[in-house]
Amino acid sequence: MHTINIRNLFNIRRPQIALLLGLSFIALNTSDVSGQNIRRKHLEYYDDKPIHYGILFAVPFTDYRFSHNTDFLTKDSAFLVESPKTAAFRMGFTINAFLNDRFDIRTTPSVSLYDRQLRLSYPNGSSQITKRESTWVEIPLLLKYKSKRRGNNRMYMIAGCSLGLETNVKRNRGGNSAVLDTRTSDFTFDYGVGFERFFEFFKFAPELRFSHGMGNVLNPSTTANTMGIKNLRTHTVTLYLNFE
Repeated sequence: MHTINIRNLFNIRRPQIALLLGLSFIALNTSDVSGQNIRRKHLEYYDDKPIHYGILFAVPFTDYRFSHNTDFLTKDSAFLVESPKTAAFRMGFTINAFLNDRFDIRTTPSVSLYDRQLRLSYPNGSSQITKRESTWVEIPLLLKYKSKRRGNNRMYMIAGCSLGLETNVKRNRGGNSAVLDTRTSDFTFDYGVGFERFFEFFKFAPELRFSHGMGNVLNPSTTANTMGIKNLRTHTVTLYLNFE
């Protein structure tokens, strides 16, 4: 009985076998890669709408930036003044207006709960904390520059100004040495960077924003806790979680 040899039956030589195996391997890999590259683009026509709305939650880290006056050396009993960075909470909503493929106008009206502090240290080793616990309504106006969208991802940068107004004002605050006497309005320069991720039904955008106060928020006062301070400005770094 003759032994059946598949290679002889079809007249297939070794080079041909190697070529067929190689082509099969390439074909399988190509179909695999093609399947991986076909990704669904969520909210494909998102930028066709002129205005988008959303909500935001944020965690600001805030402190004061200040400068001393001449009374700090001659009249102030404290030898060191510091402003510890404190965490706060912010929530609000987003309004984003489309300008073109690269720029948007954006505002994020929000309510923030702050606890800004000054810590005074004295030569005898004691210290005193004077603070301002307050609720602020903040309304920024921002210009947003966005990169080209890559699938479901996009980067952006923002810059602009923000107006802040304190809402829970108590007129007699300045009489208490433990309460910092500051103005009830603030104007800041804001800038930041963010990342947009498009999902099937919404867009998620974490963002890091920096805010620098442009005006002196310290009320003229003769109390000991601010005697040596000439200028007091707010400074805030905020992590945003935006949902649109």
